[in-house]
Amino acid sequence: MNISIIGRQINVYEDLKEFTTKKLAKFDRYFPKGADAAVTFRKIRDNECVEITISVGGTLFRAEESTADFKTSVVRCIDIIEGQIRKNKTRLEKRMKSSFAAAEAAMEQAPVEEEGTFDIRTKSFPLKPMTPEEAILQMNLLGHSFYAFEDADTGATCIVYKRNAGSYGLMVPEKKAD
Repeated sequence: MNISIIGRQINVYEDLKEFTTKKLAKFDRYFPKGADAAVTFRKIRDNECVEITISVGGTLFRAEESTADFKTSVVRCIDIIEGQIRKNKTRLEKRMKSSFAAAEAAMEQAPVEEEGTFDIRTKSFPLKPMTPEEAILQMNLLGHSFYAFEDADTGATCIVYKRNAGSYGLMVPEKKAD
């Protein structure tokens, strides 16, 4: 697994890097062909926050935890991601057939209740050209946690969302290379 460790406004010491690398090594059995993991460490007030994102075969696994120390946050993130893998085992097997062949034996050890079919509610609405600031205002007026809109400048379909920290995020689609 390719691991990149980032410290946001902090120094990540070697012992914490080794601990994180050792804990992430357990995912090698799930992803024998390899995966990319990005681990971000940062301090938020008195808590130490860890965000782990694992990318494999176009599928992302993400967990974020904030506790009193980084090692506890890392362990909790690992547990969350492992739970995501177990919960969505059959769906992921279809997407990454060969990647899960080696991990199948490891998954059978701990039976986990599979999630049934999704109950999907469809809603259609007109995409109006607006700026991200106008979209945030509209989202807040509706009381939603996200809002899809057409960017007035680029014409791209974008999404604004409310982050856990209280700030806002903007999702913009990448341009396809021709």
